[in-house]
Amino acid sequence: MGPIGIFDSGFGGLTVARAVIDLLPWSDVVYLGDTARYPYGPRQLDEVAGFAHQIADHLVAHHGISLLVVACNTASAAALDDLADRLTIPVIGVIEPGVRAVASTTETGRVGVIGTVGTIDSGAYQRSIAAVAPEVELVPLSCPGFVEFVERGETDSGQAHVLAERLLAPMVSAEVDALLLGCTHYPYLARTIADVMGHDVTLVSSADETAFEVRRLLGVGETSTPIHRFLTTGDVGWFTEQGGRLLGPELDRSVRVDLV
Repeated sequence: MGPIGIFDSGFGGLTVARAVIDLLPWSDVVYLGDTARYPYGPRQLDEVAGFAHQIADHLVAHHGISLLVVACNTASAAALDDLADRLTIPVIGVIEPGVRAVASTTETGRVGVIGTVGTIDSGAYQRSIAAVAPEVELVPLSCPGFVEFVERGETDSGQAHVLAERLLAPMVSAEVDALLLGCTHYPYLARTIADVMGHDVTLVSSADETAFEVRRLLGVGETSTPIHRFLTTGDVGWFTEQGGRLLGPELDRSVRVDLV
C-alpha cells in the first residue's frame, strides 16, 4: 500500500501529520506544505481549489499515495468534494471528522467552532453540522491572529492569553459546552483556549479526529519501519525552522518540490 498523503498551505497541517504518525506508527507518510503560496485563507476559494488539485495530482503521480488527507480547512472547504469525486483513492478532510466528534461530545446541544476568517466565512462547518447533526446548534467564530501567535511560538505568552480573552468573549457568552478547534494551528493554543473557555467546555481537535478517521479506513497495519517524507514548495530553511518547532526533528529531512 502506498503512503498516506497529507497536504496543507503551510504548517498547521503538521498537527494532523503528528496525529497520524502517532496513531498509525506503521504507516508511511508524505506531507506537503505549500509554503510558496501560503497562506490560503485570504485567497479566493476557486484559486485554492486549483492549488489543491495540483498538489493532489503531484502526490498521486510522484509518491503513489493510497489515501489523501486535506489537512487544511480552507482547502477542504474549497475542493474536498471535487477531489473525492475525481480521485480513485479515499480523500479525507478535516471538517466532517471534527463536526461528528463535537456533535457526539455535547450534552446541551449547543457547540462552538473557531477558525480563520476564510474558513468561518465559507460556511463549511455550518453546512456540515446541518448535514451530520441538524439537532445541534453551532456557534461559529473567527479568530484572526491565533495562527500568527502559533507560528511565532508564542502559544503560552501573556499576549496570546489577552488576545484569546478578547476574541473568545462572544463564545464564552454563548455558553457552549463543546468547542471545535476548526483550524489545524489551534491545538497548539489548546491550553490558552481552555483557560479562557473554562473547565466546563470540552475542546475537540479536528486534527486528532481526522487521524482516527484515517485509521478507521485503513485499519491496523503490521509492525514496520515507516518512511516519513516532508516536502515544501517554498524555502526549505524556513519550512524546517517553523515546522520543526511544531512537529519535531523529522522536518530536518525536508526537501523542496516544484509543482509547475
